[in-house]
Amino acid sequence: MVIKKQDFDEDEVLIFDEAIVYKRGDYWQFRMWLRKEGKYARRSLGTRNRTTAIEKGKELYLELLANLKQGKTYFSIDAKKAVELYVAHRQKDVEVGLIVPGRLGTIRAHLKNWLDFIGRDTKLKEMERTDCESYFHFRVKGADRTAARQVTVQNEQSTINAMMDWLFKRGEARIDAFDFRKLPRIDTRDDAIRRATFDDEEIAAIHQAIDQYCDRKAQGLEEREWLMRSAASQFFRMAAMSGLRVGELMQLTWHDIWWRGHFSKKKQKLINLVNVSVRADTSKTRKSRELYFQDDGYLKGWRKLIVSTTGDHSEKGRPVFASDGKTPITKRALYYHFDKVLQLAGIDRTDRALVPYSFRHYFITERITAGLSYQQVAEMCGTSVAQIERTYFHLNDEARVSHAIAGYEIADDGLDELDDE
Repeated sequence: MVIKKQDFDEDEVLIFDEAIVYKRGDYWQFRMWLRKEGKYARRSLGTRNRTTAIEKGKELYLELLANLKQGKTYFSIDAKKAVELYVAHRQKDVEVGLIVPGRLGTIRAHLKNWLDFIGRDTKLKEMERTDCESYFHFRVKGADRTAARQVTVQNEQSTINAMMDWLFKRGEARIDAFDFRKLPRIDTRDDAIRRATFDDEEIAAIHQAIDQYCDRKAQGLEEREWLMRSAASQFFRMAAMSGLRVGELMQLTWHDIWWRGHFSKKKQKLINLVNVSVRADTSKTRKSRELYFQDDGYLKGWRKLIVSTTGDHSEKGRPVFASDGKTPITKRALYYHFDKVLQLAGIDRTDRALVPYSFRHYFITERITAGLSYQQVAEMCGTSVAQIERTYFHLNDEARVSHAIAGYEIADDGLDELDDE
């Protein structure tokens, strides 16, 4: 925008007809009107020399002009607005099927923790790469906060830097990432998964606890609370029986489930199976799959209960785990009832990262121990063989022992043959 002013004082210099460098006190300043933002861009040039000020003013003008042509802004949005823009951007990814809704919820949670740390009113363009060096300490040791696990913080840091990179490319930030403190490498081949899963006795205790927790008469429960407890409890039971991810279960509908009978020649009896179709848009890997598990009657009983209480017999496309037959159970409710059930089951959680996802850990560990191949387990659980082997192989102590014994037996057989000769 051409400056209308034509007469300038001795300490005012016109720069390319659109900006001015002027002297205030002993130092020269820069000023340029930004029509799109409706404000003046002002900056100290940090010099007392007129010639130097003019050269710096020209450089700054050209820099601002280049940024404006790229659609970049001069004035900064705050951290809260930055998160809103990024979440809206990722919402579009949900709409076109690039990420699942559950992933977007995780992104929101990650960035909420960052806002608690950085401050919602902090200007984005005032942030430096070193501003999040203490983020790990804040999340793990911060006052009045639940201590986060290292892997959780690492995932949050990845989300934060993904947002910063997106904002930087759009001219909203001066940095493309934060330099988070380097954390020690997590060794997945230790007892971490063992502590985060259940054993057979604990699963049996959970089933007993659920029966008690959902006993409407004994607990004196109103219908709404009874149905909510029942929805959460059947969620936990199916998680242990199917190995489905929490997000997959939350988005499961009755249309994705049907029952079929299978005659077992070995057992000489008919076995009722549940056939589950996991849709690509609800799977973490974006791939559809089908799986079967034995029906113990709980799931079919839950469907009858929902139909009888809601009076809706057209439940086919409705969420499976919805206490009202319409609205899926929330993660907050799941965690609340999960804690209650584990307390009732008498399960000691000291130094154990037990969460609803632990039912999936149990399912995979149990299937590996039962002798299924990594390929079979991977297909059932919608993951890769490499991931199964890397994460769960070390848990199967019996397999490792049998492998070792098998090696000795082969060696012994070879020695016997040599002796016979």
